Amino acid sequence: CDLVLAIGTGAAQSIASQTSEIPVLITAVTDPVDAGLVQSNEAPGTNITGTNDMNPIREQMELIREFLPDVQTVGLLYSKSEDSSKKPIEEAKAFLDASGISYVEKTGTNTDEVNSAVDALISAGVEAIFTPTDNTVMQAELSIFEKLNEAKIPHYTGANSFALNGAFFGYGVDYDDLGAETADMVVDLLVNGADPATTPVVILAHEAATINTETCEA
Repeated sequence: CDLVLAIGTGAAQSIASQTSEIPVLITAVTDPVDAGLVQSNEAPGTNITGTNDMNPIREQMELIREFLPDVQTVGLLYSKSEDSSKKPIEEAKAFLDASGISYVEKTGTNTDEVNSAVDALISAGVEAIFTPTDNTVMQAELSIFEKLNEAKIPHYTGANSFALNGAFFGYGVDYDDLGAETADMVVDLLVNGADPATTPVVILAHEAATINTETCEA
Protein backbone atom coordinates (compact mmCIF):
# COMPACT_ATOMS: atom_id res chain seq x y z
CA CYS A 1 0.00 0.00 0.00
CA ASP A 2 1.03 3.62 -0.47
CA LEU A 3 0.29 4.70 3.11
CA VAL A 4 -0.85 3.15 6.38
CA LEU A 5 -3.25 4.96 8.74
CA ALA A 6 -2.85 3.67 12.29
CA ILE A 7 -5.48 4.63 14.88
CA GLY A 8 -4.40 4.54 18.52
CA THR A 9 -1.04 4.03 20.21
CA GLY A 10 -1.07 0.22 20.14
CA ALA A 11 -1.89 0.02 16.44
CA ALA A 12 0.72 2.67 15.63
CA GLN A 13 3.45 0.82 17.52
CA SER A 14 2.55 -2.45 15.79
CA ILE A 15 2.74 -0.89 12.33
CA ALA A 16 5.96 0.98 13.16
CA SER A 17 7.64 -2.32 14.01
CA GLN A 18 6.74 -3.71 10.58
CA THR A 19 7.92 -1.00 8.20
CA SER A 20 10.37 1.88 8.13
CA GLU A 21 9.68 2.71 4.46
CA ILE A 22 5.94 2.97 3.85
CA PRO A 23 4.59 6.35 5.08
CA VAL A 24 2.57 5.87 8.27
CA LEU A 25 0.01 8.38 9.49
CA ILE A 26 -0.98 8.03 13.13
CA THR A 27 -4.04 9.48 14.81
CA ALA A 28 -5.50 9.42 18.33
CA VAL A 29 -2.00 8.84 19.73
CA THR A 30 -1.55 10.75 22.98
CA ASP A 31 2.25 11.00 23.08
CA PRO A 32 4.04 9.90 19.87
CA VAL A 33 7.46 10.75 21.31
CA ASP A 34 7.02 8.73 24.50
CA ALA A 35 5.56 5.88 22.43
CA GLY A 36 8.80 5.78 20.41
CA LEU A 37 7.10 6.64 17.12
CA VAL A 38 8.79 9.96 16.32
CA GLN A 39 11.91 11.79 17.43
CA SER A 40 9.91 14.95 18.16
CA ASN A 41 6.51 16.36 17.29
CA GLU A 42 8.16 19.21 15.41
CA ALA A 43 10.51 17.02 13.34
CA PRO A 44 9.41 13.35 13.36
CA GLY A 45 12.59 12.17 11.63
CA THR A 46 10.99 8.84 10.60
CA ASN A 47 8.41 7.50 8.15
CA ILE A 48 5.73 8.42 10.70
CA THR A 49 3.72 11.57 11.37
CA GLY A 50 0.08 12.36 12.10
CA THR A 51 -2.21 13.87 14.72
CA ASN A 52 -1.98 13.92 18.50
CA ASP A 53 -4.92 13.69 20.94
CA MET A 54 -3.05 14.72 24.10
CA ASN A 55 -5.46 15.61 26.90
CA PRO A 56 -5.70 19.20 28.21
CA ILE A 57 -5.00 17.94 31.74
CA ARG A 58 -4.95 21.30 33.55
CA GLU A 59 -8.29 22.27 32.06
CA GLN A 60 -9.78 18.88 32.94
CA MET A 61 -8.61 19.15 36.55
CA GLU A 62 -9.89 22.72 36.81
CA LEU A 63 -13.29 21.57 35.54
CA ILE A 64 -13.47 19.06 38.39
CA ARG A 65 -12.83 21.90 40.85
CA GLU A 66 -15.40 24.03 39.05
CA PHE A 67 -18.09 21.37 39.57
CA LEU A 68 -16.83 20.36 43.03
CA PRO A 69 -15.10 23.38 44.62
CA ASP A 70 -14.67 21.59 47.96
CA VAL A 71 -13.33 18.33 46.52
CA GLN A 72 -10.83 16.65 48.83
CA THR A 73 -10.09 13.29 47.19
CA VAL A 74 -10.03 12.33 43.51
CA GLY A 75 -9.80 8.78 42.19
CA LEU A 76 -7.43 8.13 39.27
CA LEU A 77 -8.67 5.22 37.16
CA TYR A 78 -6.60 3.94 34.23
CA SER A 79 -4.75 0.97 32.74
CA LYS A 80 -1.02 0.59 33.28
CA SER A 81 -0.84 -1.27 29.98
CA GLU A 82 -1.91 1.85 28.06
CA ASP A 83 1.08 4.01 27.12
CA SER A 84 -1.34 6.83 26.33
CA SER A 85 -2.33 7.10 30.00
CA LYS A 86 1.13 7.47 31.54
CA LYS A 87 1.87 11.14 30.85
CA PRO A 88 -1.70 12.43 31.49
CA ILE A 89 -1.82 10.63 34.87
CA GLU A 90 1.58 12.08 35.83
CA GLU A 91 0.33 15.58 34.97
CA ALA A 92 -2.93 15.00 36.87
CA LYS A 93 -0.99 13.93 39.97
CA ALA A 94 1.24 17.01 39.74
CA PHE A 95 -1.81 19.28 39.51
CA LEU A 96 -3.57 17.61 42.44
CA ASP A 97 -0.40 17.73 44.58
CA ALA A 98 0.03 21.43 43.84
CA SER A 99 -3.63 22.06 44.67
CA GLY A 100 -3.56 20.20 47.99
CA ILE A 101 -6.06 17.62 46.75
CA SER A 102 -5.40 13.99 47.68
CA TYR A 103 -5.89 11.13 45.25
CA VAL A 104 -6.37 7.38 45.22
CA GLU A 105 -4.90 5.45 42.29
CA LYS A 106 -6.46 2.25 40.92
CA THR A 107 -5.74 0.43 37.66
CA GLY A 108 -7.09 -2.42 35.57
CA THR A 109 -6.02 -4.16 32.37
CA ASN A 110 -9.43 -5.56 31.42
CA THR A 111 -13.12 -4.95 32.15
CA ASP A 112 -13.23 -7.21 35.22
CA GLU A 113 -10.18 -5.51 36.74
CA VAL A 114 -11.59 -2.06 35.99
CA ASN A 115 -14.80 -3.05 37.78
CA SER A 116 -12.77 -4.15 40.82
CA ALA A 117 -10.80 -0.90 40.69
CA VAL A 118 -14.05 1.10 40.68
CA ASP A 119 -15.35 -0.88 43.68
CA ALA A 120 -12.13 -0.03 45.52
CA LEU A 121 -12.42 3.68 44.66
CA ILE A 122 -16.03 3.76 45.88
CA SER A 123 -14.95 2.08 49.14
CA ALA A 124 -12.14 4.61 49.49
CA GLY A 125 -14.69 7.44 49.50
CA VAL A 126 -13.42 9.42 46.51
CA GLU A 127 -15.63 12.33 45.47
CA ALA A 128 -14.79 12.22 41.76
CA ILE A 129 -12.91 9.92 39.39
CA PHE A 130 -10.66 10.98 36.51
CA THR A 131 -9.63 8.89 33.50
CA PRO A 132 -7.64 10.21 30.49
CA THR A 133 -8.08 8.78 26.97
CA ASP A 134 -7.67 5.22 28.20
CA ASN A 135 -9.18 2.64 25.83
CA THR A 136 -9.36 -0.09 28.47
CA VAL A 137 -11.50 2.02 30.80
CA MET A 138 -13.57 3.42 27.94
CA GLN A 139 -14.51 -0.11 26.88
CA ALA A 140 -15.44 -0.93 30.48
CA GLU A 141 -17.51 2.24 30.94
CA LEU A 142 -20.78 0.51 30.06
CA SER A 143 -20.26 -1.88 32.97
CA ILE A 144 -19.22 0.71 35.58
CA PHE A 145 -21.31 3.84 35.04
CA GLU A 146 -24.39 2.54 36.86
CA LYS A 147 -22.51 1.69 40.06
CA LEU A 148 -20.84 5.12 39.93
CA ASN A 149 -24.27 6.73 39.53
CA GLU A 150 -25.55 4.81 42.56
CA ALA A 151 -22.54 5.99 44.56
CA LYS A 152 -23.09 9.60 43.33
CA ILE A 153 -19.50 9.78 42.07
CA PRO A 154 -19.03 11.69 38.78
CA HIS A 155 -16.58 10.21 36.28
CA TYR A 156 -14.56 12.88 34.47
CA THR A 157 -12.88 11.60 31.31
CA GLY A 158 -10.68 12.62 28.41
CA ALA A 159 -13.05 12.02 25.49
CA ASN A 160 -16.70 12.23 24.51
CA SER A 161 -16.79 8.47 23.83
CA PHE A 162 -16.75 7.86 27.61
CA ALA A 163 -19.77 10.12 28.10
CA LEU A 164 -21.59 8.35 25.28
CA ASN A 165 -20.99 5.11 27.20
CA GLY A 166 -22.37 6.50 30.46
CA ALA A 167 -19.64 8.59 32.10
CA PHE A 168 -20.73 11.91 33.59
CA PHE A 169 -18.35 14.08 31.58
CA GLY A 170 -15.94 13.90 28.66
CA TYR A 171 -13.62 16.73 27.72
CA GLY A 172 -10.79 16.66 25.22
CA VAL A 173 -9.94 16.64 21.54
CA ASP A 174 -12.83 16.92 19.09
CA TYR A 175 -12.39 13.61 17.24
CA ASP A 176 -14.37 14.78 14.20
CA ASP A 177 -11.83 17.58 13.79
CA LEU A 178 -9.00 15.12 14.46
CA GLY A 179 -10.21 12.85 11.66
CA ALA A 180 -10.58 15.74 9.22
CA GLU A 181 -7.09 17.02 10.03
CA THR A 182 -5.66 13.52 9.55
CA ALA A 183 -7.42 13.21 6.17
CA ASP A 184 -5.84 16.51 5.09
CA MET A 185 -2.44 15.06 5.99
CA VAL A 186 -3.14 11.97 3.85
CA VAL A 187 -3.67 14.29 0.89
CA ASP A 188 -0.53 16.25 1.73
CA LEU A 189 1.60 13.10 1.75
CA LEU A 190 0.07 11.22 -1.20
CA VAL A 191 -0.88 14.11 -3.50
CA ASN A 192 1.51 16.90 -2.59
CA GLY A 193 4.54 14.71 -1.93
CA ALA A 194 5.17 15.80 1.67
CA ASP A 195 7.79 13.85 3.62
CA PRO A 196 6.63 12.35 6.95
CA ALA A 197 10.08 12.89 8.44
CA THR A 198 9.74 16.68 8.09
CA THR A 199 5.95 17.01 8.50
CA PRO A 200 5.19 18.04 12.11
CA VAL A 201 2.74 16.06 14.20
CA VAL A 202 -0.42 18.17 14.52
CA ILE A 203 -1.69 18.89 18.03
CA LEU A 204 -5.27 20.17 17.90
CA ALA A 205 -6.15 23.21 19.99
CA HIS A 206 -9.93 22.72 19.74
CA GLU A 207 -11.56 20.72 22.54
CA ALA A 208 -15.09 19.38 22.89
CA ALA A 209 -17.09 18.97 26.11
CA THR A 210 -19.83 16.35 26.46
CA ILE A 211 -22.08 15.77 29.47
CA ASN A 212 -24.23 12.63 29.68
CA THR A 213 -27.55 14.19 30.72
CA GLU A 214 -29.02 10.94 32.11
CA THR A 215 -25.96 10.41 34.31
CA CYS A 216 -26.08 14.09 35.28
CA GLU A 217 -29.68 13.66 36.41
CA ALA A 218 -28.79 10.51 38.37
